[in-house]
Amino acid sequence: MSTIPAPLKDMPWLRPKYLLFAAVGLMLAYVIFHDESFLVNPKDPMWPHYEPFKWWLLPHGIAGACALLLGPIQFSDRLRQRFSRFHRVVGRIYIGGVFLAAPLGFYIQYSQERTGVPRSFSIAAAVEAVLWMLTTGIALVFILKGKVHEHQQWMTRSFAVALVFLEVRVIGGVGGWDNLDAHANETIVWACLAFSILSADLVLQWQNWRTHARRFTGSGLLVR
Repeated sequence: MSTIPAPLKDMPWLRPKYLLFAAVGLMLAYVIFHDESFLVNPKDPMWPHYEPFKWWLLPHGIAGACALLLGPIQFSDRLRQRFSRFHRVVGRIYIGGVFLAAPLGFYIQYSQERTGVPRSFSIAAAVEAVLWMLTTGIALVFILKGKVHEHQQWMTRSFAVALVFLEVRVIGGVGGWDNLDAHANETIVWACLAFSILSADLVLQWQNWRTHARRFTGSGLLVR
C-alpha cells in the first residue's frame, strides 16, 4: 500500500491567473504608448480625425478604461472574500462602464464612416458591443439570483470580450499590420472577436481541471 505524494505548493507569482494579468498590463501599456498617446498631445495629427466625435470619445474612453482596469480586480478570490462590499462596488462600476463604453464605441465607429471607413467596421463594432453587453448582462442576472459560480464564468467571458480592444491594437502594432489596408485590420478585429469567448472557455476549463486535480491528489487516495 502506498499513497500518492502530496503535490508541490504552487508558486504564487507563477499562477496562470497572475501571468494573464501581467500580460494584460503589458498590452495596456503598449496600447497607451503606441495608439493612445495623442490624448496627451493636443497637436497630434490624429486629432482632426477625431474632431467630429471628440466629446463622445471622452466618456467612452473613461468608461472603457474603468472596465479594463477594474476587471482583473474582480477575479481576486482573496479580495472578494475579505472585502466583499468593495468587490460589489467595483462590480457595479465595471457593469456601468460596459453599458456606457460599448454603445458609445459603436457610435464612434459608425461616425467614422463619414471619413471613408468601410461599413463592415461598424458591423464589427456592433457585434463586439452586443457581445460585451450580453455576456455582462448574463453575469449580472446570475449574481442577482445568487448563482456565484455561473456569475464568475460569465464575467470571465465578459472580460475576454473587453480584451479585444487591446488585442486588436497589439497584434496590429507588433505585427506591423496596422499600416496595411483596411482589410488586414478588419481581419484582425474579426479574428479577435471570434476567439474571445473560446479563449475564455479554455481558461474556465483549465481552472476546472486544476480544481479537480487538486482534489484528487489531496484526497490521499491509496494505490495498491
